[in-house]
Amino acid sequence: MKPVRVLVVDDSAFNRRTLSDLLVALPGVEVIAKASDGEEALKLAVELSPDLITLDLEMPRMDGFTFLRLLMVRKPTPVIVVSGFAAKENVFRALELGALDFIAKPTRTVTADLSSIQQELAEKVALVRQLSPTAASPTRAGFRGRSATATGALPAMPDHAVARAVAGMPRWLVVVASSTGGPTALLEVFTQLPASASAALVVAQHMPERFTKTFAERLDRLSTFTVEESSDVQVLRPGHAIIGAGGRCIEVVRRGAELLTKSVPVDAADRYVPSADRLFESAARAMGARTIGVVLTGMGDDGAKGTLAIRDAGGTILAESADTAVVYGMPGAAVRTGAVGAVLPLRELAARLAAMIMA
Repeated sequence: MKPVRVLVVDDSAFNRRTLSDLLVALPGVEVIAKASDGEEALKLAVELSPDLITLDLEMPRMDGFTFLRLLMVRKPTPVIVVSGFAAKENVFRALELGALDFIAKPTRTVTADLSSIQQELAEKVALVRQLSPTAASPTRAGFRGRSATATGALPAMPDHAVARAVAGMPRWLVVVASSTGGPTALLEVFTQLPASASAALVVAQHMPERFTKTFAERLDRLSTFTVEESSDVQVLRPGHAIIGAGGRCIEVVRRGAELLTKSVPVDAADRYVPSADRLFESAARAMGARTIGVVLTGMGDDGAKGTLAIRDAGGTILAESADTAVVYGMPGAAVRTGAVGAVLPLRELAARLAAMIMA
């Protein structure tokens, strides 16, 4: 198998050495160069054409955000951000600028974390081997090309006062499955949600537990819907969205005239966390034909089993097409069940969903 050639970019000599050692210990991985800032990294990326770049965001001379903007124009390349927990908001800015995914930064004091980080790196290398041709495109997912500004910030959306959750059970329940590439894809979906729709959304996005709250807060600022991270039990209202907390699963239940979400522990049957299959199956039981399932980009097959449950309950499934999906694993698996009603590029999918929940 052809080796995955990696460029490691970090201003910390400790992190460069640690990440390089973890990477070269993986089969089929070669660290071809290291860089201590964005300027050096950009030069090496153009000269060496690596298959993958690991990127620190806070660096002298040229930071990671500037590097990403220039890289995606000059030499689009899969980038994995290496981030500390203290800078979670920066991760989502980087994903919007074209980074593929992220992992936690190694620390000098918690050596037990290194095996976990190495496992994450192994998963990202496996991901790079099966990327779709659009994965490192400057306009992948359709969102960044429309909305990113010169500073990496995103435009303000309409005031939440237009669409704050109102009393009553939503007419539609939308449940969404996403993984790699999902944060950017979800931004496209959430920024097209109509303020007046009588719908609630629940999302199972595969993401580490200390990042989902920050991601929910970011979506809340950019969408007309009220967006929250899941907690123990929450009532779903029209104009309300819940992002499943990392490290736990999320389910939907009916309680009389109310629709609720429950944050529940992971069990042995859950291969992915949060589990989209578990979310989809509970949604089908709770809302039947008023359920819309959406399967976005991601590795694996989470959501495929749940699409059958939604179809059997009379609901509808939309799946992102290979044209825009960073990884076509999850939507492809859903399509192969025969239960998907429409397979669409991301922006068209978001527009179709917006039209459906206004009906």
